[in-house]
Amino acid sequence: MKFKLIKDISIALLLARWRQTLIAAIGVTFGITMFIALLSFMTGLNDLLDGLILNRTPHIRLYNEIQPTKSQPTSLHPDFLSSYNFISSVKPKNDKLELYNNASIIKTLLSDPRVSGVASKITAQVFYNVGTIDLTGVINGIDVVNENKLFAFEQYVVAGNYMDLELIPNSILLGKGAAEKMLANIGDVIQVTTTKGERIPLKVVGFFQSGLQEIDKVQSYASISTTQKLLSESNNYITDIQIKLYDMNNAPTIAKEFQEIFEVEAIDIQTANSQFETGSSVRSLISYAVGITLLIVAGFGIYNILNMMIYEKMDSIAILKATGFSGKDVNHVFITIALSIGIFGGALGLLFGFGLSAFIDQIPFNTEALPTIETYPINYNPKFYFIGGVFSIITTYFAGYFPSRKASKIDPVIIIRGK
Repeated sequence: MKFKLIKDISIALLLARWRQTLIAAIGVTFGITMFIALLSFMTGLNDLLDGLILNRTPHIRLYNEIQPTKSQPTSLHPDFLSSYNFISSVKPKNDKLELYNNASIIKTLLSDPRVSGVASKITAQVFYNVGTIDLTGVINGIDVVNENKLFAFEQYVVAGNYMDLELIPNSILLGKGAAEKMLANIGDVIQVTTTKGERIPLKVVGFFQSGLQEIDKVQSYASISTTQKLLSESNNYITDIQIKLYDMNNAPTIAKEFQEIFEVEAIDIQTANSQFETGSSVRSLISYAVGITLLIVAGFGIYNILNMMIYEKMDSIAILKATGFSGKDVNHVFITIALSIGIFGGALGLLFGFGLSAFIDQIPFNTEALPTIETYPINYNPKFYFIGGVFSIITTYFAGYFPSRKASKIDPVIIIRGK
């Protein structure tokens, strides 16, 4: 019975100052709306930028790095075992970039339950020959089917068919920047010179655009068989094994394990893109900070409105306490008012936030650097709506709690005597 009475009194006080109540609710609505829209847009933008790198990056990359021998002959000689040896001008080992016994490595990886897929790759340094000018370039020899399966390769092919690399011998898919520098069109035959001095003609079957201009100026793709022929290597020549995991977060640990098992270099995606991930984290942190600041400002607006309401309703509060309402009951009245504003304003804010996000998602976003992106990126993560809803209730609760404590301590005798 008392709960119903407290509810009725709270509604009466809300309607008695409906303009101030509406302003407070609008403040909460605006704060939640901008919080949802800002986070949805910023995290969507982060996902877009991350995708440019992370979607094209294996979770673990196995390769053979050419480096100096860690154990030099001097350190192995018994006469120098107890000494500190300083060796200068150490030269790298006379090894190849090839991953030896790669077929067995791939077979072992595919049987690992943590691995979702494996794609072989060859990295070849070349020169694109344009008349008398040689342009530096890189040809990536790929397993076309697995490359598309693991890294959505076809999404970055802006002209031509990526499967032509597999179907047409001696074919190449040029980076958009490289094609523009060479004025090459689909169907043209370009000349490529390897680091060994061998010149080979390749037919252009398409263009690739990653969104990173400097990469697109030098990078191109060919099938593994074409690249092996280009380098005059056997059909088991592989320089890289790209691994996708079911859980990317386990990449650092698994990379160390694979490095010890296969005795090759292994680099995980977190290590390879640590600076990029730091930038994404900072942008997300700024978005959360701005959004939460908006909600806190709205909370101060509710606090001020309730504070003024207490001063104007001193007589009503004194009468309530004189007729048997306790300080705790008065406390509940003003907290109910604050929570009503928070719940109503928060619900509208979530609805308007979703609507604003959907509107932004329809705005055209046309840029030559990102041809596959048609509208501004939005992330509709339910977590943002949950955080916004909970925070609106918490903010308005505390905005009502402190004024309600003041109201609960009012002495009705002093108020009535003053009248």
